[in-house]
Amino acid sequence: MAESKWYLNSPKEAPWPAPRPSFMIPKKEINMVPDMAKWKCSQAYADYMGFILKLNESVKGKKLTCSYKVSEPIEKLVDLLDTLDRWIDETPPVEQPSRFGNKAFRTWYTKLDQGAENLVATVVPRGLSEAVSEVAVYLKESVGNPTRIDYGTGHEAAFVAFLCCLCKIGVLRVDDQLAIVFKVFSRYLEVMRKLQKTYRMEPAGSRGVWGLDDFQFLPFIWGSSQLIDHPNLEPQHFLDEKVVNENHKEFMFLECILFVTEMKTGPFAEHSNQLWNISAVPTWAKVNQGLVRMYKAECLEKFPVIQHFKFGSLLSIQPVAS
Repeated sequence: MAESKWYLNSPKEAPWPAPRPSFMIPKKEINMVPDMAKWKCSQAYADYMGFILKLNESVKGKKLTCSYKVSEPIEKLVDLLDTLDRWIDETPPVEQPSRFGNKAFRTWYTKLDQGAENLVATVVPRGLSEAVSEVAVYLKESVGNPTRIDYGTGHEAAFVAFLCCLCKIGVLRVDDQLAIVFKVFSRYLEVMRKLQKTYRMEPAGSRGVWGLDDFQFLPFIWGSSQLIDHPNLEPQHFLDEKVVNENHKEFMFLECILFVTEMKTGPFAEHSNQLWNISAVPTWAKVNQGLVRMYKAECLEKFPVIQHFKFGSLLSIQPVAS
């Protein structure tokens, strides 16, 4: 990986959960490249990045199969994702001349578009029902674009924003952190991979072999944190097919590598050059730090990604409070 991109700069973590605001329907605020300055100084950026770093710390050195608390809201979120999965089974791909971007995805997406608020209402208590419309927008944004039939890191970011909002209104709590990553986000990944394979979705804004992955980024960050200080597995080992096959159910990073090798053909160094470069980094701690920096530079600071992000009361475009 290019050395110049591995620089340090982490924002202060946001308080969690925050005081309850007046709710609103999130909307786009980043319309031109100069607007990116507003985003990087915003409360939304601080809260979003703080949330990711908090989860990154919580999963450090822990396996996917470790024991952790599973609260009722976590179970309801998994049920929500199970519903999205079932809708895929109920909406098979259609025959069409184009190999990629199966139009049946639009039918599937319409179900979510029409049902998102009802789904979110199953997770949010009645006393917070006024938050449902705001939070549901992030769920709808998290599954891909129905016009282009594509999916990318901006959609992944919307799902994390959805979870962050649930934390900010107190539905998810600090002791849910492990379950948020290991139970909910892992299930989200399964559903997104099924969507990508079933409807042959295009990568949104793919940078080809120079990107980390066609579709995801965050499971590589959190997955590398899981492997910090592992007694046997070093970064070089994820290139070993036997190691991946034996350990992918324990570590999110290796699960990602398995999916990449299933979806792509040819030498790993050619189809996933950035990941290949990461295998040469000496420790998982350095991999983790570098991926956080890369995520900011290649995703959060890129206009084509952030122009689609939506801001409301929970993730505000207003400047971060001092």
